[in-house]
Amino acid sequence: MEQIELQAKNRDILGKGVRFLRRQGITPVHLFGHNLKSLTLQCETTNLERSLVQAGAVQLMSMKVDSETQSRPVLVREVQRDSLSGKLLHVDFYQVKMGEKVEVEIPIVLAGEAPALKVKGNRLIRELDGLTVECLPNRIPASLELNISSLSEPGQALRVKDIAIDSDVTVPGDREQVVVRIIEQSQGREVAEESPVRAPEEAKQTEERPKNE
Repeated sequence: MEQIELQAKNRDILGKGVRFLRRQGITPVHLFGHNLKSLTLQCETTNLERSLVQAGAVQLMSMKVDSETQSRPVLVREVQRDSLSGKLLHVDFYQVKMGEKVEVEIPIVLAGEAPALKVKGNRLIRELDGLTVECLPNRIPASLELNISSLSEPGQALRVKDIAIDSDVTVPGDREQVVVRIIEQSQGREVAEESPVRAPEEAKQTEERPKNE
């Protein structure tokens, strides 16, 4: 897999001043890690956006800070965007140690076709979109595949234990947790009626991070 490289620079501008950086095409970032003093950095927004697309949610990246001779292996921990424009506001990175396992949430991808869905009135209900796993940084899978071709009738379900997972990747959570299940359409209406409707949270329009940014 191609190495994703990202150039970062040390940042002196904090607080409200970061808005001027964003106007210049620069995004404020933070780098932290176990037994590592947090670093206040900045990246060119265009390059940062490209790297985020390449890395997706979980791929390891190589960060070069200023004139350091050695790159730092990092993972994306949090990406903040403006709730209306979608513009990048801030990114947090976590520096890993290649010999130590990390916990990451991996997206679950469904494969195959469920015979039950060929019957009118049957529906596939998804209970889980991602799964937290533990592994070495260089063994992080891009996704976890779950084959649904065994689902042939309502009432059947597939669980975390049914996901194909490499032997060097462990699941610290409940392996009996349901990922997908088949229901009849009438049952789906009953579930909808029983579930209370929650009002969506008021959108937060973030203009900047807290003062310690």
